[in-house]
Amino acid sequence: MPHIDLPPLPGIAGLLATRPDIAGPLNQLAEALLRGPSPLTPAQRETIAAHVSRGNGCEFCARTHGAVAEELGGADPADATLRPLLAIADRVRVDGRSVTTEDIATARAAGADDRAIHDTVLIAAAFAMFNRYVDGLATALPGDDSHYARHARALAADGYLRPPVG
Repeated sequence: MPHIDLPPLPGIAGLLATRPDIAGPLNQLAEALLRGPSPLTPAQRETIAAHVSRGNGCEFCARTHGAVAEELGGADPADATLRPLLAIADRVRVDGRSVTTEDIATARAAGADDRAIHDTVLIAAAFAMFNRYVDGLATALPGDDSHYARHARALAADGYLRPPVG
């Protein structure tokens, strides 16, 4: 049961419905991070978001972004370039100061450029915040597991910005 009075919507949806003034900026942030220009594919970026969320124990975000990554064609976490980026994301998830020059060198040696490293760190930091927002207010999980697939299809097709009404 949520810690505060929220609409009966799962995860971040209930939070954003409660605070529409915050919804726009947070959705714009998610859109920029996960769909904006980047050397990383949207599937890779969604995989980073899911990986961080899984590490933080945020079931709603981990399952949502994992499903979006799959809907976008998937990203292989064992991919030579993605693997060291996921290691960097893990370090950022816990404490950004724990990222080492060796972590960066390993990512570069695997083919990641400065922009890919930058985007990985920013996605990891943002999703640590999103996870704490969702779990800090004890938001509800969907009552039906098919929610994740439906939501993933919509996010994969339309991104994180809702089309204007009217």
